[in-house]
Amino acid sequence: MIDLRLLREDPDRVRASQRARGEDVALVDALLSADERRRSSGVRFDELRAEQKSLGKLIPKAAGDEKAELLDKAGRLAADVKAADADRDAAAAETQELLLRLANLVHPDVPVGGEEDFVTLETHGTVRDFGAEGFVPKDHLELGQLLGAIDVERGAKVSGSRFYFLTGVGALLELALVNAAMAQATAAGFTPMLTPALVRPQSMAGTGFLGQAAQDVYHLDKDDLYLVGTSEVALAAYHMDEIIDADRLPLRYAGFSPCFRREAGSHGKDTRGIFRVHQFDKVEMFSYVAPEDSQAEHQRLLEWEKQWLTSLELPFRVIDVASGDLGSSAARKYDCEAWIPTQGKYRELTSTSDCTEFQSRRLSIRVRDGKQVRPLATLNGTLCAVPRTIVAILENHQQADGSVRVPEVLRPYLGGREILEPVAK
Repeated sequence: MIDLRLLREDPDRVRASQRARGEDVALVDALLSADERRRSSGVRFDELRAEQKSLGKLIPKAAGDEKAELLDKAGRLAADVKAADADRDAAAAETQELLLRLANLVHPDVPVGGEEDFVTLETHGTVRDFGAEGFVPKDHLELGQLLGAIDVERGAKVSGSRFYFLTGVGALLELALVNAAMAQATAAGFTPMLTPALVRPQSMAGTGFLGQAAQDVYHLDKDDLYLVGTSEVALAAYHMDEIIDADRLPLRYAGFSPCFRREAGSHGKDTRGIFRVHQFDKVEMFSYVAPEDSQAEHQRLLEWEKQWLTSLELPFRVIDVASGDLGSSAARKYDCEAWIPTQGKYRELTSTSDCTEFQSRRLSIRVRDGKQVRPLATLNGTLCAVPRTIVAILENHQQADGSVRVPEVLRPYLGGREILEPVAK
């Protein structure tokens, strides 16, 4: 959530942020009104309680008619205090409810617009000309079937559409990707983490995934637990309700977990293969830093993602995501999109978001800097979403006979194997 003081001091900035996101600007005025009622009802309650305490000191000293009059006044005052207390609680609850609905403030440099209004910041690698090489590229599913690596038919039989099996070398390729990604993250100073896939409502809400993203979340009603769509949730909630000493920052974690997404609203999109699925594994970077360091940390996370994709020898571009395409927690987001030959376009492989103080305020995570205790900043960055990375590797490194060249960074994790050979015609 945002700082209420900032809302009071600069409501136009908050309105502009809502407008840039394409979200309800009227929410800002409703929140301002609720906050004013909360503060005024609090003042009213404090005044009545002070009067009640003063009256309580006079009653024992009074006698006769005076005492009876004071007791009568005390009875009326008690009712007023009770009513004022109820008004204060109701106004506070309304303020909190509206505050939780308000998205993070968009960074002023974010391009304004919808999904297609991103800005391309840089492009890396060379897109292969398969025509010049004398063959038509196969898509990842055909390659995966030739290699005995991907089985979507049995995935659908067992679990339904958008589920799959990684088999044989496909399973080994996932393990190689996870180990290589964790090795890079560990070398960069991240603490490796295996995180829970089920979390409590306060963890999911605290990271901002029960707002606009709620339709994409799986919920276990009987247990009131949520299946995470990213280990970001567990990593953000790891220090929930804690105060962290400033000399411990930055804290950096690399979480590995299964991820679950309903893919609501994606009917008809990416239905072939394993690019958009309901369950997948992912290595996620997560940072806790002082608020003034968040933009620099954001650039560092982006550099680690670029280093990873470069090591996989993939052509990719970096985009500055437009305001209307940001998640509610993100003030700014960069995506790294790899070239997918058979689609003839770049597709998102990794992303990194600066969530500033938004999540830490909701999760009550603070930093102690001398005598000052204040919210800190959180950031996240995907290092390796496994299925999409497999898609990009198979398609970009395929050869005319259906074999696939293994990027050098993965070879130590595949027993030195340089080529993935077809096992079926």
